Amino acid sequence: MPEVIGLFPTPFMRVQGALSRDLVSGLVKHFSTVADQANNSSTNLSHTTMLRPSDSPLLVEAAVLITPLLADFGALLFGERLGWSLKEMWVNVLDTGGRQAMHNHANSFISGVVYLTPTHPDSRTVFMKSPGGTDFAFKNDHAGVITGPYNADKWISPLPQPGDLVLFPSYLMHAVPPNPGERRITLAFNAIPTALDSWGYRIAFSG
Repeated sequence: MPEVIGLFPTPFMRVQGALSRDLVSGLVKHFSTVADQANNSSTNLSHTTMLRPSDSPLLVEAAVLITPLLADFGALLFGERLGWSLKEMWVNVLDTGGRQAMHNHANSFISGVVYLTPTHPDSRTVFMKSPGGTDFAFKNDHAGVITGPYNADKWISPLPQPGDLVLFPSYLMHAVPPNPGERRITLAFNAIPTALDSWGYRIAFSG
């Protein structure tokens, strides 16, 4: 019998209800009013300044819940449970009609999103293959093609509920399509390990 093996898959972790309802409500109430940084890709998208857990007891509480999950996910990436720290956090406020352009996150290894409000099905986070890459130069792309995990250009994440969290490698390209629904608020973050060791060549990181 033929056997298909998926080589070098990209991990993506989803944790439903990672943050409690009360914590989610507190984050929305506190940070949605201070998201005053404009975004170049959409006039209906704004952010807070970069935050650290020490900036608010609410962020400290969130960090306590998120950090063990970083160790779990990091073990998939690096084969070892390492110490992890949240390098930066920020809140995104996406109003009706707003969108987030395709991007990834530099200077970090794990990125994540906590969904703080309901998300319209059409504005779920979309993950994409990196442009360029190592794909064939000519594609087979027409109405009769059946899209699967080995030929898809993008993957639409499951519809989240408030308090759900996702983690993914920081290099993974992602975007948010135009939001036809009500205000969508998320808490995003980047994380780095305490150190990486490659046969004695050790690099330490500081948050």
